[in-house]
Formats: sequence, C-alpha cells, structure tokens
Amino acid sequence: MKRPTFLRTAVVAVATTLALVGCTGTSGTNGSGGGGTAANGLIDYLDYGDFGGGTAPQANFNPYLEATRLGGVDYVFEKLMVYDKFSCTAKPWLATGFKWNDPKTLTFTLRDGVKWNDGKPFSSKDVAFTFDLLKKNDALDTQGIWRYLAAVETPDAKTVTIKFKDPGASTFTLLTEIYVVPEHVWSQQSDPVKFVNAQNPVGTGPMKIKSFNPQQLTIERNPDYWQADKVKVQEIRFHKADAGGAVEQLKLSRGEYDTNAMFVPDIKKAFVDRNPDTNHYWYPPGGSISAYMNLTKAPFDDLAFRKAMTTAFDRDQIITKAQLGYVKAASQTGLVVPGQEKWLPQGLADEGRLGFDAAKTDSALTAAGYPKDAQGKRLGKDGKQVKFTFKVPGSYTDWVSAAQIIVQNLKALGFDVALETPNPPTYESDRAVGRYDMLFGVHGGSCNMFRNFSEPLGSDQSAPIGKKAASNFVRWNDPATDQLLDELRLATDEAKQKEAVAGLAKIMTDQVPMIPLWYGAKWFQYQTDKAVGWPDEQNPYAAPGDNVLVLTNLKPAGS
Repeated sequence: MKRPTFLRTAVVAVATTLALVGCTGTSGTNGSGGGGTAANGLIDYLDYGDFGGGTAPQANFNPYLEATRLGGVDYVFEKLMVYDKFSCTAKPWLATGFKWNDPKTLTFTLRDGVKWNDGKPFSSKDVAFTFDLLKKNDALDTQGIWRYLAAVETPDAKTVTIKFKDPGASTFTLLTEIYVVPEHVWSQQSDPVKFVNAQNPVGTGPMKIKSFNPQQLTIERNPDYWQADKVKVQEIRFHKADAGGAVEQLKLSRGEYDTNAMFVPDIKKAFVDRNPDTNHYWYPPGGSISAYMNLTKAPFDDLAFRKAMTTAFDRDQIITKAQLGYVKAASQTGLVVPGQEKWLPQGLADEGRLGFDAAKTDSALTAAGYPKDAQGKRLGKDGKQVKFTFKVPGSYTDWVSAAQIIVQNLKALGFDVALETPNPPTYESDRAVGRYDMLFGVHGGSCNMFRNFSEPLGSDQSAPIGKKAASNFVRWNDPATDQLLDELRLATDEAKQKEAVAGLAKIMTDQVPMIPLWYGAKWFQYQTDKAVGWPDEQNPYAAPGDNVLVLTNLKPAGS
C-alpha cells in the first residue's frame, strides 16, 4: 500500500514523528525473550525501529535540523509543554503552567529542580536564549515562530513572558513544539546552523546518547532526570531500516521489535496471531481523507447537491476493502473523533458520522433538481446527464481502490464518472490550481484547531482557478467561516475557542464544503513481554509518536 506524501502540515508532522519510533529490524536481540528486567527494577533495553537521518546517517543531535537529525533528539531535549496528540491536551513539562495576561502576552512558569544532563541548572535564560537563537538563525526556526513573536522576556529565573505581534492564541501549539537548548553550550557555537551537536549532547530529557553508528543508535536513561522515577527503561536501541518493507514486516512478525510503526497488510495474521498474549496493535485516527469537490463548478456549487452527496459513498466498503479494516469512518464536522470529541457541537448524532444510503441520496438529488431519466441517467439542471471526473494518484494503491468504490457508487446513482489516475506531481498540481472536478484531500488531525479549519476553509488560503491555492483547494469562500476563524484566532479562553470550533463544525455539516470519508491511520505495533503501559484504545493517554509521554508510562512486565 503506497501512502500519500503530499499531506497537509499536521499529517506530515505525525508521520515524521512515527518514523522515529519504528521501521527497522534489530541486532543483538533474540526476539521476545531478550532484554528482561534488571535487578534494579528497570527494563534492560527496548528495541525500537529507525532513527532517521536519511540513507547515510551521521551523528546529528541538533534538534532544529529536521531533515538530518537523529531520533534520539526527542528523548534528550524537552519542550515547555507536551501535547497528548490523541486528545489534544497540553501537559505541563518544563513549564508547570501558563497564563494569558492579555491576547498578546503569554506567561510560562518554569519547573523547579530541572537540570541539564551535565549537572548545570536550567532556567528562564535558557528559554530566552533558545528563542533568540531561532530569531538570529532563520534556518533553525522550522516552526516559523518569529513570524508571530515580538519579544521573549525573563522577569526572573522561573518566568518566561512571550509577547506577540498580534493576538497569539492560534500560535500556542507552535510554541510547544520548540525544543529548549542550553545557553552555556550553544552560545559557544560560531555557526549554530552547522552545529551537529554530535558529542555528548546536553539536554534536560529522560535519556542521554550512549552510542551511535550508521546501523544503531543507543540512548540510555538519565538518572538525574527531573522525573527519573517515571523512567523504567535503561536503554532504547534504534536500528537502521535499510532492508525494505517486506523484510521489516518479517522482522516484526518474528518478534524482533518491542514497538514499531509500519503498514502491514494483515496485521492480525502476520503479528498478533503469532503470540496473542504479547503482540498488539493500535491504529488511532489521524487526519480526515475527504472527497473534495471543485466548488467553482456546477453541480458542486449547489448546496442542495452537496448535502445530498453526503450519504452517497459506501464508507464501510472503503474501510473494509480499500483500507483493510484498519481505519474508521470520519466525522462530517472535520474533527477527529473520539480524540477531539470535546470540541463537537452539542446534540450531534453519532459524533457527526454519516452512513451510506443510496436511496436517501437519490431522493435528495431528485428533490434538489437532479432527477433520473427513463434510462437511469442523472440529469443536471441543463437537462443533460451530469458528467465529471474523479482524480486519484495512480501509485497510491489504497486510494485508487477507494476511488473505484466511490466511482461505482456514483455510477449507480446515474452519474457519468470517469476515474483518472495521474502521477502524484500532476495530481498535486491539478489540485492546487483547481484543475479537477472531484478528488481526495487530507485535512485536520493536528492539535491546532485554528490550522485544522483555516487551512482547508480560510478564504486567504484559496486562489482563483488557475492560480495555486495554499491549502483551500476546494475554493471555499464564505464570510461566516472567515469570521469564525478570526474569532478562533483571537480566543485565549478555551470556552470561546470551543464556541468558534463548534461554529466551524456546523459550517462543515450544514454547508458541506467537503465530505470527510475516513481517517488516516497512525500505525503502531507493540509487545508486552518486556514492557507494559503502552497507549491503546482502552487507555489512549497519548498518540503513537508522543515519545516522552509513552516512555514515562512504561513499566516492566509483571510489575
């Protein structure tokens, strides 16, 4: 199954994180029998997958060099707050809390007793230095945070005040993605952009770098970590994935991973059934994959037509046949449920999910002025059969399978629909400039509610047909939507944020700018012979890829 590579920011971010926790085999492990619990009550080691760095990895622990840094970064360096990306809850980390003084001023209170792993104390000066480092070196500001900031001040050693150019609530999640680095180390670097931080990188995190070669990265427990009592793993061993998907799947099936994050065609047979007591998987939902309609064209510019189409697609068949049963039907609200259910409008049936009902669609289309003729052809308001194309990247086999089901559904309703399968670059270009009738699009899935809705729906993200749109590829242009987005951008109070999100969800259900079909899966496999406490459907305290949250919840099996 080929996976799309052109997903929006939030989805890409998730995929990148997952790549760091899994994708390779191991060396020096004897499967589920290796790496038990030591006498000190710690798990000796856990085997994880790939550590990033490309095809020829070099020692690089500069947390801002995203393309070439290695996977240990997430365990060595920390952030002010850490998001549980399943429920989108911000958890205190280097900061114990925050307060909005006014819409343009945010104050963080830092945690007492935190030290860098070289023994030096952590303070607000390190935070201020970090932000100043990014300001002076654009190449390191991968979040583009200084587009929004006016100043970073430190009234005292435990307080950091962030001042924004404009109301900054919509930027909060970006702030929480910034790794904090030690001033006493990084201030000595003449060129931080070229600094790979290869020798004993200094951080505040739960692990330290123990060793590295191009095939294996080993990180070890930091005994002086500020919450060391929660870290029950002595070592994590990452192994380079260079053998290809089939080999990696075989290694997974043989029990050579304690955790991984890969697509497997039949996970139950290949992995779970080999040892049902210890082999498990959990694939929580990611961003929404939706049917995008070109809203500048008839009949997609007709609200009654779009509303009728919400029940036209057999999502269950898409899920079972095209997606192998690994995914869930998406909510029409644009929210990812159940994780983001707290943002749903009140009184919404089945969390906004819509079922397949061809008879209902047929009736609604007829009532909207799109009847069938005697030959069963669906007629437009011009009296001619409605004819359009559905585009899908030809190399994305799971999407092609889903598109074939959709085309079958549409033809059964009397439409004349042709499936087109361009290569991915052509597909992306056609989507961006509006050269399509219907196709798939991906949106949402992050914990930044403003971006979840502004990217696919904001008029400032659109463009005239023939010009490249930033992310509003359906060309939705609605003053009410823009007003709600502006309210969400300005709101620092969660109640007001929820009110704006509920309004945007109502736009999705009532105005149907797009039709969500299914959620992309976050692949996650794990074994419980050595470690327990992994997140799962019964205890979704974190999403796959929330690495430090997962690590601080693991315990030795049998403990």
